[in-house]
Amino acid sequence: MLIVEAHATSHVGRLRPENEDNFLMLNLSSTETWTGEDSHDQLIVESQRFEVDDLGVVVAVSDGMGGALAGEVASQMAVETVSTVLIGDDPEQTISPDSFSDSLVGKLYDATVYANHKIHQKGREPEFQGMGATFTGVAVTPDGVGIVQIGDSRTYLIRNAKIYQVTKDQSLVQQLIDSGQISEEEAETHALRNVILQALGAQNEIFPVAANLAPCRDDILVTCSDGLSNKIEGVDIQRIVFDHLDDLKMAAVELVKEANERGGEDNITLVITKLSGSSLPEATDEEIELEVISPDSIHDTAEQDTAEIV
Repeated sequence: MLIVEAHATSHVGRLRPENEDNFLMLNLSSTETWTGEDSHDQLIVESQRFEVDDLGVVVAVSDGMGGALAGEVASQMAVETVSTVLIGDDPEQTISPDSFSDSLVGKLYDATVYANHKIHQKGREPEFQGMGATFTGVAVTPDGVGIVQIGDSRTYLIRNAKIYQVTKDQSLVQQLIDSGQISEEEAETHALRNVILQALGAQNEIFPVAANLAPCRDDILVTCSDGLSNKIEGVDIQRIVFDHLDDLKMAAVELVKEANERGGEDNITLVITKLSGSSLPEATDEEIELEVISPDSIHDTAEQDTAEIV
């Protein structure tokens, strides 16, 4: 049996007038969905426990951007469109289930691409012009964990008292780091650190990054917007989670509190997901490896890459 324990929280932060972040928790077996759409000016916390069957569970974080309330609309459209498509409840019948991969990560990928189409079309309206949203989703089935990412909302893995950043920011400063033009330390204060290279709705065509991760017993995944990751380093995220291993809901609340104490300039949203159950293998000291799936082969083959330890 595979058990998923998920704790999602969102807060407007200390300086922003509105919360343009959103989260998603989706149980595909029951088609129940939980989002953060009501987290306008207060802390919202949602906790659920799932016994995962072959249909799986999806959790995600979306960080909206755009003038007025456009960012809020974009992130809400992201989580609602993805959940609607995944549960097969699309009234417009604009995407065929036959186009989906058999894997949940493939379905999540397709749903994310379709969400981009919907948000891009909405962004043509004058009041929503220029809106967009990041989206990082985690799909869990008994066969494994899949991750789909657009933008710079991150997923971390905590395993064996270590924390790994298993996504790479699709941002300008990350590109500068990769090319050796700036250091990771310089990136933290770079004037263009908030410029991202991909976002839902920003372009007509997007290329999500998708990967598979082989899970182990008691793995903890932290998926978050940059309102958290820009304020708290990975090792501090791990410390706070470890301080509340018996109450991960409190860990989520404490992470938001810490980000606010360190400035809280942005909205803060995260989902902590713990995997447990007898069907999962015990963790070992072997290097964490991701099976990174190229856009051309999302529905069939994959090539491997290795996650970087934080």
